[in-house]
Amino acid sequence: MTVTYTARVANARFCGFSKLLLAWKGSIYKVLYKEFVAFFAMYTAISITYFLLYDDQKRYFEKLAIYCNHYASLIPMSFVLGFYVTLVVNRWWSQYTCIPLPDQLMCILSGGLQGSDERGRLLRRTMMRYASLSALLILRSVSTAVFKRFPTIDHVVEAFMTREERKKFEILHSPYNKYWIPCVWFTNLAAVARCEGRIKDDNTLKLLLEELNAFRGKCSLLFHYDMISVPLVYTQVVTLAVYSFFLVCLIGRQFLDPAQGYPGHDLDLYVPIFTLLQFFFYAGWLKVAEQLINPFGEDDDDFETNWLIDRNFQQVSMMAVDEMYGDLPLMQRDRYWNNSNPRPPYTAATVFVLRKPSFQGSTFDMRLPKDEMHFQPLENIAENLEESSSRQSNMALLNRLLNVAPSSSGLMGGALRRTSAQLQRLRQYPNVDPST
Repeated sequence: MTVTYTARVANARFCGFSKLLLAWKGSIYKVLYKEFVAFFAMYTAISITYFLLYDDQKRYFEKLAIYCNHYASLIPMSFVLGFYVTLVVNRWWSQYTCIPLPDQLMCILSGGLQGSDERGRLLRRTMMRYASLSALLILRSVSTAVFKRFPTIDHVVEAFMTREERKKFEILHSPYNKYWIPCVWFTNLAAVARCEGRIKDDNTLKLLLEELNAFRGKCSLLFHYDMISVPLVYTQVVTLAVYSFFLVCLIGRQFLDPAQGYPGHDLDLYVPIFTLLQFFFYAGWLKVAEQLINPFGEDDDDFETNWLIDRNFQQVSMMAVDEMYGDLPLMQRDRYWNNSNPRPPYTAATVFVLRKPSFQGSTFDMRLPKDEMHFQPLENIAENLEESSSRQSNMALLNRLLNVAPSSSGLMGGALRRTSAQLQRLRQYPNVDPST
């Protein structure tokens, strides 16, 4: 379902995105063409009706059109819609990062739970299956595609559970979602493996349970993302803003008789090209939010949840804890064993990289004048600091005297202010002769 075009835009080139405009699956044309046709049909119907009216009716319709066109700009389309789409896109990516992946858990389980006998293999496979079962139960609760694949608990039992596990699962009555039960079974089996000595120390057990808690936490986040949506009032405001704007445009952007001399209608077109483009952009923006607000459906750009189940359970987790357990290739010296400066080879298409100098830092090529590169004696620096501090204290004293002066028009106040100005100039230019 996900439309991938990353390889087609790997390099920036002239009109690089233009080729993507011809794609149909997952495109804006496929999502918006029904609304676009409906909008243009309503506009055409109103336009035909305008030409069938009498002259006095046309004059009234023209005033109504000018009124609608004037006040349509009061609807804050760009602000409301832009902020809403930004919120939805951030939420969409956050939901993807919350999908539980077994990669870290299976590596810890494969390295931490020892035993190549049937008991050890059974423990590793069962614990990994429990983690995958927990992910399946939560994905089945939030994804319509996964629910269609496993519509009942019988389908889940046939794929992931045993009869005994189903009895245990159904005995535990709870009004809430029970996706967390396999995680508890996982922790109980981890404790059994520790007691049997298959998990060698408490640190390994702690690491395994921490990774399981992170796995279960992502399942919980998916559940809460499904339960807590974007506030309905916000979605309603954005939808009403877009729809009301273009309903007003159906009248406000109509063709008006240029002979009437209406301002801004000296040249008018029967087909409102820019209004149609505006509808295409704004309504398309709203469609983007509509597709991304719940990425666990069956749209073209929704997440491949069934593919994730197959990949995580069959192709990754079971292979890592069972077939690959203790399976190591023969260790040999690598081809760079006696090379102190190893460098992988380059093909003819990438050899130009060798001609580029390595990056040393943004200030590597920076140059300074020679007179600014000498270290200054610490005694001179200390004297300059003392002179600067004494000048600042004298200026602070003069400022306090100026603040208690009677008024700016008095003789003493004016003299003090002139003296202060002279001292400030001396401070800025210390090389001036003091007698001046």
